[in-house]
Amino acid sequence: MSSRSAVAASMNFRCIAWVGFLVWFVSRVVVGDHVRPVLRFNSDGTFKILQVADMHFAQGAQSQCFDVSSSHHCSDLNTTFFIERLLAAEKPDLVVFTGDNIDGGTAADAIKSMDQAFAPVIAAKIPWAAILGNHDQESNLPRAQVMDYLTKMDYSMSEILNPSMESLLGKNIDHTAPMEVHGYGNYYLQVFGALGSDSANSSLLNLYLLDSGDYSKFDTVGGYDWVRASQLLWFETLATKLRSAEASANTLLRRQIPPPVTPALAYFHIPIPEYNAVFMNPSTVVGKKQEVICSASVNSGLFTSLVEAGDVKATFVGHDHVNDYCGSLLGIHLCYGGGIGYHTYGKAGWARRARVVQASLGRGVKDGSKITREIVTWKIQDDEDLSMTDLQILYNGYAGEWSSKPIFGSSLSFRRRSGDSWIPSLTLLLLLTGLAGLSFLILFLVRKLQSRKRTNTYTPVEGVSSVESNDVYN
Repeated sequence: MSSRSAVAASMNFRCIAWVGFLVWFVSRVVVGDHVRPVLRFNSDGTFKILQVADMHFAQGAQSQCFDVSSSHHCSDLNTTFFIERLLAAEKPDLVVFTGDNIDGGTAADAIKSMDQAFAPVIAAKIPWAAILGNHDQESNLPRAQVMDYLTKMDYSMSEILNPSMESLLGKNIDHTAPMEVHGYGNYYLQVFGALGSDSANSSLLNLYLLDSGDYSKFDTVGGYDWVRASQLLWFETLATKLRSAEASANTLLRRQIPPPVTPALAYFHIPIPEYNAVFMNPSTVVGKKQEVICSASVNSGLFTSLVEAGDVKATFVGHDHVNDYCGSLLGIHLCYGGGIGYHTYGKAGWARRARVVQASLGRGVKDGSKITREIVTWKIQDDEDLSMTDLQILYNGYAGEWSSKPIFGSSLSFRRRSGDSWIPSLTLLLLLTGLAGLSFLILFLVRKLQSRKRTNTYTPVEGVSSVESNDVYN
């Protein structure tokens, strides 16, 4: 082979290798020193999130269980086994860990505990994101280092701060005096359309993750911490920027009627005071309240910011292990995940549990594939059957309104068990049969009324029979 041919072959090989790398890279985003996958809806138009709240993982088999019917051979490994079963049964597209991931008081080595706690989701190769609770930093690592370690673990989507306030405001970062946002772990994730679809480059679901802190740092205020003013500014600026980007995209596409604002969900650890207020309208509440709501004694105004942003449809917290309810307040559902960890307090006879949220794109409507039309939730209990409980609609984009219960029971397309796939068809058949029967009844009544009118308006003429001579009575 000539040297010229060898050079050409080498260049061709390099081009092929480069193109192959680009094809692999287009579906991934480089963040810091690691590569993370791009979150996307599946080809069937669904995206499923598993919330794991309050693992309180410590030292594996050496950590005893609390508040269980029988503590025989019960340890942190029971938490691990439950998570493994959840991942296998639900097959989530993303797992969100909402704080108190490790039990700082009994975890002698924070890194070892984190490695064991997150091992199931890493082994399953599922993207995951985490925020901190009020106990994560109580082992041998400070809060910042705990969060930093979480960002570097395999398949982690977690960030300490993403993006900075300067980048949101379109400014260069001042490294000498940056515009700092309080806490560790304020970031957002976007879920795009499926690869190959016309929404592959459009975010159809946004996720906000906020650090709600641990304990108050003010001498005059006791109790738990809260989402601070700098975090609210970050969230409000980010939400405005996302809406502006959507408006610009709609203008470029020349849409006369722009689609609804892309729905969003928010995750943080400590509940806000408004979690009490949902009981003013108890008909919207689904689930159990079995302990006092341990929110901060200061109302920082996070809920007001969420309402004004207009895109957040539900919030999800942990912290209070035996609360698992979800209720609506001013168009936003406030939901608990329900405690999952065995090495922490619970309630004997009340199964540990986790919350699942599924977003679905529209079907059978114009541009339906570009819009998230439904967001639903349910819980899975740690029992023999992994029982599904408390099915609930969080967002109904078809009607543009909220509902606490499904209209047709199990007629939605998110059912986990394939044996229920006949229910939507049966529901539609019954609906069509009812409409046909109603139409027949209306037609019958109209004809009856017309017949009576003809009878009442006929006036016989004297000397003429009411039955003509050529009638059948002739």
